[in-house]
Amino acid sequence: MIQFQYEGSKVPVYSWTNAIEATAREQIEHLSKLPFAYHHIAIMPDCHSGYGMPIGGVLAADHAVVPNAVGVDIGCGMVAVKTTLQNITADQIKRIIGKARDIIPVGFNHHKKQQESPVFASVPDVEIIHIELESARHQIGTLGSGNHFVEIQKGDDGFIWLMIHSGSRNIGKKVCDHYNQRAIDLNARWNVTVPAKWELAYFPVDIPEAQEYLAAMEFCLRFAKANRSLMMKRLKEIVFEVAGGSQQSKEICTHHNYAAWEVHYGKKVLVHRKGAIRMFEGDVGIIPGSMGTPSYIVEGLGNPEAFMSASHGAGRKMSRAEADKTISEEQANKAMNGIVYGRWSRDRKGRLDVSECPLAYKDIEEVIQQELDLIKPLVKLQPLGVLKG
Repeated sequence: MIQFQYEGSKVPVYSWTNAIEATAREQIEHLSKLPFAYHHIAIMPDCHSGYGMPIGGVLAADHAVVPNAVGVDIGCGMVAVKTTLQNITADQIKRIIGKARDIIPVGFNHHKKQQESPVFASVPDVEIIHIELESARHQIGTLGSGNHFVEIQKGDDGFIWLMIHSGSRNIGKKVCDHYNQRAIDLNARWNVTVPAKWELAYFPVDIPEAQEYLAAMEFCLRFAKANRSLMMKRLKEIVFEVAGGSQQSKEICTHHNYAAWEVHYGKKVLVHRKGAIRMFEGDVGIIPGSMGTPSYIVEGLGNPEAFMSASHGAGRKMSRAEADKTISEEQANKAMNGIVYGRWSRDRKGRLDVSECPLAYKDIEEVIQQELDLIKPLVKLQPLGVLKG
């Protein structure tokens, strides 16, 4: 861990990497100067720039909440299941992915019919949630786009695993955008000391807007978890129909975009994890690699210096635009050698999109090595087949 402090900052920075791009460094500096930042800022080894706050950042806020420090995909995270299968063929994987594509909408596609889920039995009395509710009933059980994926993996424990990465779909974005704009408006009215250009508008936690946001965020967390569980339920049905076997373990679930009340260094604070997972001692979590690289099931060590957190994945080493400019189709295909996957997509002008290939991401092995004081690797998972959003 590297410790440093910016001139004029309120708190120091504890970082588990020194490979931080300039934009992310600037965002970290802004975090360290927030008047409500508590004790220190923690930066995970997968750090890269985001909106306002870098991905792979952990902010402990003293009675304040920052919508942009959670992000637009509230509750984005992982679910993984260990099966009894020990072998699976490439042909079976192709059939599974083909069937999964038919019942799990990807990209901007939604279900044509409303989907049933227990998550809709308890909805907070928050206007933006009710506005988006009908659409959400069509979106639950859908993958989304970007770096979201369905993956079939072989663990070094000898078993086949299933993994899904997805979030709260459009409802999470709507909640973030709505309350971030509300915070911007209120901060301008109050003449706060946090510059608007930092994109870190906030609410004191005791005002109605903060309570509304937190209630909406909690619903988005439940929605995101239910979304992944519904997809996993349908994926398991396909896998066990095609390849046999059954489920061997409980679902392992991990959020990596959220805020939660926790006690750290003797004080109750609102911990914002944006692209970071909670790793209290004994917690079992998931740290995925990029498309085509290994993922890890890990156990938390409860390191207080990281606010008991760890990385949420490998982390980007280049932007999507840079990846599309610098990575050829041949290079992208070579990086996916031996893995069942679909063809790279193209835009309307025929330009190749390889922005999610492994070459655009940091080395997951290096990331894991940098945080061995935060987590204990339990199972290493090699990808066999992947369905991308």
